[in-house]
Amino acid sequence: MDVATVNSERFQDRFELFCQIGETERGGVNRPSLSDANRDARNQLVEWFEEAGLTVSIDEMGNIFGRRDGKNADAAPVLFGSHIDSQYNGGRYDGVVGVLSALEVIETLNDADVETDRPLEIVAWSNEEGVRFQPDMLGSGVFTDIFDLEYAYSREDSDGYVFSDELDRIGYKGDEPCEPRDLHCYFELHVEQGPYLDEQDLSIGVVEGVYGFSWLNASFGGKADHAGPTPMHLRNDALVATSDVINAVRRLTATGGTDLVGTVGSVDVYPNSINVIPEQVEFTIDLRSYDNEVVEQAVEQIQNEIRYAADREGVSWDCEEIMRVDADPFDDDCVATVERAAESVGADYMRMVSGAGHDANYLNTICPTSMIFVPSVNGISHTEGEFTEWDDVVTGANVLVHAVTEKAAMTETTEISQ
Repeated sequence: MDVATVNSERFQDRFELFCQIGETERGGVNRPSLSDANRDARNQLVEWFEEAGLTVSIDEMGNIFGRRDGKNADAAPVLFGSHIDSQYNGGRYDGVVGVLSALEVIETLNDADVETDRPLEIVAWSNEEGVRFQPDMLGSGVFTDIFDLEYAYSREDSDGYVFSDELDRIGYKGDEPCEPRDLHCYFELHVEQGPYLDEQDLSIGVVEGVYGFSWLNASFGGKADHAGPTPMHLRNDALVATSDVINAVRRLTATGGTDLVGTVGSVDVYPNSINVIPEQVEFTIDLRSYDNEVVEQAVEQIQNEIRYAADREGVSWDCEEIMRVDADPFDDDCVATVERAAESVGADYMRMVSGAGHDANYLNTICPTSMIFVPSVNGISHTEGEFTEWDDVVTGANVLVHAVTEKAAMTETTEISQ
């Protein structure tokens, strides 16, 4: 059937209005999970869902669903969406374009009086960013049985506020069970958060999968002493050892695999005084590649570098892997569906993998999944300077319309859920 195109003006007006919730002076948004601004954004979203004729439900984790019935009420639905929580002083596009694009798909089908065979469901996942409550992707993680509900409820932020209490405070601790259920497939539209589409002047990324990664917590224990009288040969400086490891991470990523990336993103120094030799340093290491063996080898090499640095500086050391996630290829048929959709709307596109994790990673464990990327100008994301050209957002939404309507057509009666 012919597929209608989205209403760009309506879509942009809604986007601009939504971005006023929690807006910052520098053009970003500040809507961390379960904050007052996040509550206000949820309220607005629910209002729009209801205005579009969707049946709204909220589960135990505060995940918000909007359902549009299909001809076959018992068929497994096509689910699509993203998240609306943000980084602290983050960008306007991250997550939001996926949710509002999904809503625009519904509006477009409503305008064209199109009834799909399968039901359609939009979702806005809770706590995707993980900036306030760790780990990230808690809402989709509980939904897919990656995390236990009580574990998620017990997460605390840096001020001691508990996830369960804050979810209740903002009025979004729903009654629906947060657990796996029968889904036909899942699509997620998202900004790339990298430079490749922008560098190649392409509108669409057809996402084949997501990098695997390892997160390490490491520490060095040295000896604090006065920065003046203590001669260099008597020092056991924990920060010097840390610096050696930081340099080793950068060297390794230049030689350890063509797509290997590594980051030391957090460093805590004690006593952190200008005239005291650092006694204790705790730091994190993030290693990623689409090749699981490359990640494994990188972890082993960095653990060796930590031992070498400790020996050279005469300090104690510790290193713990706190998370390991394998590279995650998406469903071939869903990827092909996105590719056909990109071709149908005449978009310039490329197949690619994602260096960042998304809710789609977890959905991929329970149903066929793929993603649609739109460019991030200069590859900037997670900051107030994040920007995507509106024409590219609209192109992504039109690709989503085509992908969703194709998958919502019944082709096998055996796919009816029992």
